[in-house]
Amino acid sequence: MLQGKYLLPVLAALVFVLGNGSSVAGASSTNPKAARIQSPPVRVMSFNIRYNNAEDKENAWPNRKRMAASMFRFHHVDIAGIQEALKGQIDDLELLLPGFAWCGVGRSDGKAEGEFSAILYRKERFKLLESSTFWLSETPEVAGSKGWDASLPRIVTWARFRDTQSKQTFFVFNTHFDHRGSRARAESARLLLARIEKIAGRQAVVVTGDFNGNESSEPYRILTTAETQKGAGAENGLRDARHLSLMEHHGPTSTFNGFGPLVPEAKIDYIFVRGGINVLQHGVLADQWNGRWPSDHLPVLAELDISGKRP
Repeated sequence: MLQGKYLLPVLAALVFVLGNGSSVAGASSTNPKAARIQSPPVRVMSFNIRYNNAEDKENAWPNRKRMAASMFRFHHVDIAGIQEALKGQIDDLELLLPGFAWCGVGRSDGKAEGEFSAILYRKERFKLLESSTFWLSETPEVAGSKGWDASLPRIVTWARFRDTQSKQTFFVFNTHFDHRGSRARAESARLLLARIEKIAGRQAVVVTGDFNGNESSEPYRILTTAETQKGAGAENGLRDARHLSLMEHHGPTSTFNGFGPLVPEAKIDYIFVRGGINVLQHGVLADQWNGRWPSDHLPVLAELDISGKRP
């Protein structure tokens, strides 16, 4: 039997655990539809971590890498598509997040040079079945190629996973559209849809990325209405996870801060889904450390059910 001096700490610890369970339990308890879903949810993040630039001074990567890693840990992320990551930054995240593995290549040479649109995942839960990268250009298989009026090479890294808990398989596509070329963004959206159709077919798909456009932009319209070059129907389009969420959206709608005040209407980072995926929760995470941001973008987080069952 526990003595009095031990009983209170044990009870306090039990209250902490019950009161701080993952938001999966919270979603189920506050939403009857979510409660009917038995498959273990997958928490997916899209996070532009800002490349390591010494000119950012106090906001340079060495001063915020622990904050960035904390976003993964504290918010119980299972899979993340990250943008602007240089190889050294991925190495840092590997050390800070030992439970994660990753896949991807640098956009400049298809190896280690330039920014990555890498996919990080919990290696104990997810088995990586296959992965590859293509370039957003007229020559998608040519490493380092620039497309249309893009200012820089842009890529999509994709992966097919098996969830060892639910046994479901699904695809994740992660990308970063050009920040200057308007035609490049539109053509990138069309190419991304065409490649998703070719690679994933009718299987479940999650798309993460910095698309450099808000909901009124042409790329968003193309992605969500499937206005492809071949005129495919809307059934081939993606759906914004925010507008499918069974729970009300959490946090701001803008996702860009530039290391200063949040920029109004700058919603440029998204999680899209397709193919029998239920969105239990969706949010934009505005975490700060004494007024400092972990990146010049805010992460987008969605809790997904990939069972294909309707809630």
